[in-house]
Amino acid sequence: MSSHHSTSEGGAKRHRTEGPQKHIVAFILSLALTVIAFAAVAAGEINTTFTYIILVAMAIVQVFVQLAFWMHMKDKGHLFPIIGIVSGCFVVFLMVIMALYWVWW
Repeated sequence: MSSHHSTSEGGAKRHRTEGPQKHIVAFILSLALTVIAFAAVAAGEINTTFTYIILVAMAIVQVFVQLAFWMHMKDKGHLFPIIGIVSGCFVVFLMVIMALYWVWW
């Protein structure tokens, strides 16, 4: 064989694997967020507006946990999916604002 086919440890990129610890923490955090949202609804004596605020806040945190840990958006090389998600959120926000103006005027 020729000398061009030699491999070295320094030149080869190794795929870094994460252990199950981060996934277990993310799973427990997801369960805790779900239990908090369920408890807010199950407790009937809480103000309805406050319950809605808790549900929306828990949903937003849940989305970030899901994207970061399960969809691996925190890793390198996910710039275009992140740009797509942010652009989609911006478009939805603009559509809600336009719908509110359309209904109120």
